[in-house]
Amino acid sequence: MALRFIGFVLKSPCVLSRTVLRKYSGDSAGKSLAGSSAGVGCHKAAKVEEDPCKSHLSTGLVLGLYTNPDDPLDPGKLTPTGERYNKYVCNRLVELLRYAGPPPKKGVVRIFYNIENEISSVAVVGLGRECQGYDVFEQMDEGKEAIRIAAAAGCRALQELRVTKIFVESFGHAESSAEGSALGVWLYQEKKKKEYQVLIPQLELWDDCDWTGWQIGLQKAAAQNLARQLMDTSANYMTPTSFAQNAVEVLCKAGVNVEVKVRGWAETQKMFAFLAVAQGSCEPPIFLELSYYGVARDERPVVLIGKGITYNSGGLCLKSCPKQEKMRGDMGGAACVVAACRAVAGLQLPLNIRALIPLCENMPGCAAMRPGDIVKAMNGKSIKIESTDTGGRLCLADALVYAQNFWPRLIVDVGTMTSDMKKSLGKAASGVFSNSEALWEYMLAASMHTGDRVWRFPLWEHFSHLVARHHPSVDVKTYGRGFKPRDGEACRVAAFLNEFVPCGDWLHMDTHGVMYSNGYDYPYLREGMSGRPTRTLVEFLSQLVCNRE
Repeated sequence: MALRFIGFVLKSPCVLSRTVLRKYSGDSAGKSLAGSSAGVGCHKAAKVEEDPCKSHLSTGLVLGLYTNPDDPLDPGKLTPTGERYNKYVCNRLVELLRYAGPPPKKGVVRIFYNIENEISSVAVVGLGRECQGYDVFEQMDEGKEAIRIAAAAGCRALQELRVTKIFVESFGHAESSAEGSALGVWLYQEKKKKEYQVLIPQLELWDDCDWTGWQIGLQKAAAQNLARQLMDTSANYMTPTSFAQNAVEVLCKAGVNVEVKVRGWAETQKMFAFLAVAQGSCEPPIFLELSYYGVARDERPVVLIGKGITYNSGGLCLKSCPKQEKMRGDMGGAACVVAACRAVAGLQLPLNIRALIPLCENMPGCAAMRPGDIVKAMNGKSIKIESTDTGGRLCLADALVYAQNFWPRLIVDVGTMTSDMKKSLGKAASGVFSNSEALWEYMLAASMHTGDRVWRFPLWEHFSHLVARHHPSVDVKTYGRGFKPRDGEACRVAAFLNEFVPCGDWLHMDTHGVMYSNGYDYPYLREGMSGRPTRTLVEFLSQLVCNRE
């Protein structure tokens, strides 16, 4: 079964004629913008000679309005783009806003119809305070996050009207506007009958010169939407084999090499920890190796590792039914890595990437691993399996050892590891563990930019002593001493993985808490699998490029 990925059409920019620019923005704006190669207000360039009753009935425009929440009498202030449009329509937009009651608050939409002939619907969205920026306490650029929320709210309101093409202003940052718009209109509906599917509109930038930023934002959003689609596909369709097929289909078109390795290869590599997880399922395990070369092939690569358990029942230590319900998304780490590689190739980032994805199912079959079993990892260390519900760390252990074959510049592994993250951080952030202060700083800066935050947890020797020290019969245990109740399980997982990390910089991301979106905490993500933290991972890799240069 091939996965059909829903993307967005990117059209080449065109140039507004000087006459139309003057008509739209005034003589001074026309002089300053005429001749620009940015693709922005270009959509107003030529009037189509058609029946006015049939033309432009399915085009919409999203504009922003700043409001002061502390002043109940504040009438609101349009963005510069909104002011130019208001001037073009002879102040009619402001008049309609006054008639519509109080100005819309942050994320609230007002829709106006038939203001002019070329745009059928205009959505004005509240942005909140003007001049918002980085909040040191929230560790987020609140201005960019407000843009994402506003763009998503406006586009989704027009999407409900079945608008086929939506023009979106940049709100001052085209990349964030593109992210919010593309993330907001997307939803998983692959298995729904076509006549009942929600229309996904075409998105285009309106009246702004930052066409590059808009395209970057669309690339990042398309990557996260790809991760969402992979994660939301039910486990009977998204088996290890079908995941590999979809990875080949998506990545080879983008210029990423994909090698599909099977059980026999894993046996020759002595990946017995990985194979132990897979032996309870009739679905054969697969190990994916992705290669992207953005610079010379002899340059050391960044190694990305994604946890790829396509369904995690817990094995013989079976999870409860409510916990199993969302376990189709337990391959979220693998989905994020595949999506990030696609985005890196699309953005043509100058760095080498090697991605490793162990794919399998953790099922309670007759040959399934048992509590108390002892297996050997690829590096020869023996592991005692204290619970079969620990398949993710076993898969990543062998992948981390295998990563040393590539002499990595650094290693980043991503996976939905423990419920500790959900209990401690909820959906607010992903947990991060690292042995490198520099890597943590890069990841933190990336999360500030994307609004998909991370929070650092300790990688103390204390936890290493619990899982990997002074055990008389084995080298490593999956839980270690004093695991009932499972105190500090997320930290124990990081300590466990640290026993298999080759020398060098390493960063581990536990994304269990952010795996699922309820549709409210992040308004630009509908209910379902979230695809997080794909954009943060892409931004992290971009920052590595900037540091290299």
